[in-house]
Order: sequence, then structure tokens, then C-alpha cells
Amino acid sequence: MTLSKTLIRAQHFCLLFTSLIKRASVLIKRTSAVKRTSLIERAAILITTAAISTTSAHAEPSLIPSPPSLAAKSYILIDANSGEVLVEHNADLVLPPASLTKIMTSYVAAHEISNGNVSLTDKVRISVKAWRKGGSKMYIKEGDFVVLEDLLRGIIVQSGNDASIAVAEHIAGAEDAFADLMNQHALALGMDHSHFVNATGWPAKDHRTNARDLSLLTRALIQNSPDHYAIYSEKDFTYNKIKQRNRNLLLWRDITVDGVKTGHTEEAGYCLVASAEKDHMRLISVVMGANSSEARAEESQKLLTFGFRFYETHQAITANDVLTETKIWMGSRDNLKLGIKDNIVITIPRGKADSLNAELDINSEIRAPIIKGATYGHLTLKLNGETVAEQPLVALEDIQNSGLFKRLRHFIYLFILSLL
Repeated sequence: MTLSKTLIRAQHFCLLFTSLIKRASVLIKRTSAVKRTSLIERAAILITTAAISTTSAHAEPSLIPSPPSLAAKSYILIDANSGEVLVEHNADLVLPPASLTKIMTSYVAAHEISNGNVSLTDKVRISVKAWRKGGSKMYIKEGDFVVLEDLLRGIIVQSGNDASIAVAEHIAGAEDAFADLMNQHALALGMDHSHFVNATGWPAKDHRTNARDLSLLTRALIQNSPDHYAIYSEKDFTYNKIKQRNRNLLLWRDITVDGVKTGHTEEAGYCLVASAEKDHMRLISVVMGANSSEARAEESQKLLTFGFRFYETHQAITANDVLTETKIWMGSRDNLKLGIKDNIVITIPRGKADSLNAELDINSEIRAPIIKGATYGHLTLKLNGETVAEQPLVALEDIQNSGLFKRLRHFIYLFILSLL
């Protein structure tokens, strides 16, 4: 009796194993040659929701002229959303920043306000040092108490050296301590060629930056402190019955321009950081070492016009959107949804979004358990065959292990596949 039961069980196991072999054979026939030889599945996908399509072999080439050549020592143009550099000339040339320094001064102040260390309503006592400082002024008086919000307008709109020192002393106790804060922020932003020794831009040894670093700073200012950045669009400010106009001439000439800051010393020449937004695209230009206030405005306008005319910002793929589903093994579900963690925002020649092509490299043997956010492949975004963006493909969901029988069945499948 016992022997009979054993033989029956053995017969059942043989039938089960034979069934599994047949199923594995069917699976193998359905498996691509690439899977069998490399364990990597390569696929090109059409993502219509992201306005991406396959590239035509006869796609019309983009007609983009050479960038304008400017009468300035150094300049750069970037897309504020993607960070891509569109135009640059001597962008790493180290130069004195003059009052462009005040962009960092206000950036540090905005950071301290957002962290709750100071408030826009703080009443700031004006020191002798702040009152006596030469150059451009807000015309604050020694011993007076001035609201911090007014001082920020004195820095941004009026370019007041006195206001800059007053804010620096209020935040850090002394201007040199504030300069140390400025340098810490510069390091965090990747401003590798910048060093600050004061809050005003007053000429000093080792007080330096370059056009590329200033574009990074301005981008961070706009993205991290939009409410604070709004002050940069104000055309004038009146304090102590003295009305002063913003020196950024582009605020009157171009409605798309909403900042940023001018600067001038004999050594630095005439400088302007400008930013403009049009058709969901924001550009940042930096021009250093122009010959006059008129020239810095005109040269900056050339860069902005070029960028808006020939390029566009395109959000190609949105984070956490399902880009594809792929087979997984030994899981409670059979398919895994894959996507990317971060939005892919790129700058491309205007009108070329339909020429974008996304290619996915997906690991073919993916086993449960699946942890959301884990990497299971790679996405490459190409424009006319050239890579414009890359990101890991990640799991968009958690998937637990399947039951014991399913895991055994999948184990046999994988074992057979490994023999091929």
C-alpha cells in the first residue's frame, strides 16, 4: 500500500515536471534572441503623452545660426529650467563682480528669512560703517532703525552699499562674518571660481567670480526664492523721500524681463545679469565687462533674443509616469511598472520635440521582492541620434514574493533559460 502511494506521487511529480518543461519551452520560444544572449532587453518606445516620437530618417535639420558675438569680456546664456548652456564666451574668466555681488547678498538674506532666523519685519539698526559707506546709496542714517524688507529693496532696486552692509551686520553681526556665509553658499551652489570678501562688491583683493558662477547663483535664487526674486522686477523704490530708479534698463524695454542686477566699477566695467520668461521658457544671461550702461543692456538683449528665437524648453518625460511594464519572476504580480524619479526637462531647437526618441534598456531577469524606487534599467533620450538626457529606470511600486508553488515553477523556468 505504501509503495503504491509512493509510485502514484512519483507519477504525479513526473507529470508536473513534464508540464513545467512544456511551459518553459513555450516561454523560451516567446523570448527574444537578445534576452537569451545578453539578459538585457533593449526597446525603443513611443511616448505620445510626452510628445516624443521616433525620428524620421529624413528629418529636417535645425537651422540655427552662430550665436551673436558681444562687445563684452565675458558672457553666458542658460535655460533656467534645464540648466543647459546655450551661449558662452570666456564664461570661466575670473573677474571682479562689482554690485553683482548683491545678488549673493540678497540670496543669503532670503535663505535666512526662509529658515526663520530673521524676518522681513525686523527693525535693523544702522551702524556708522553702513552709513559712511561710499558708492551707490539708499541714504539710510546712522542710529536709525530700518525695516529689513525696505533694506532689501535698497539692495536690489537702489543697489545701496549702505543697505548691503546693514543687512550683513544684522544677519551675521559683522560684514566679514557675513562674507563667510556668502562663501559657504557659493560652495554649496557649485560656484567653484567665486570668493567674496564683502557684501557690496566694493573692489577688494580676492573678491571675484565669473559669468558661469553668477548664472548658477541666479538660477538658484529664482528657483528657491520666487517671492524674494519678485523684488528684482520693481522699477523704482522711494526711501526717505528719495526716489531711485532700478538701473536695469531692460525692465523698461522688454516686458519679458523681470530682473536681475547691474554692476559697475572701473576694473569690472559695466555688468548685467538679466532674466526673462516667455512661452514657459526662462532664460538667464550674464554679461560682464561691457563699455557702458547702454552697451550692457543691448548686449544682454541680443542673448535673450537669440535664445527665445531658436530654442525651447521641453518637459520630455514626467517623473513617476508609467513608461513601460516588464515581466518579473517569483512575484505576487507578473508585471512591474517602470518610470523615472525626476522630470526630464531639456532645451532643444524650437519645433523639434517630435524628433525626440526614448530608448529603454531593461534588465530581463527581475525577481521579486521589488522595492519601489530600485533601479531596473536605464532610459536614454535622443534627438536625431544624439543623447540629450539619461536617467535610471526605477520601480514605481512594491511587489512582494509569490506563493511557494509559483516560485518553484519560475525557478525551473529560469534554470532552463540559463542552460541556453
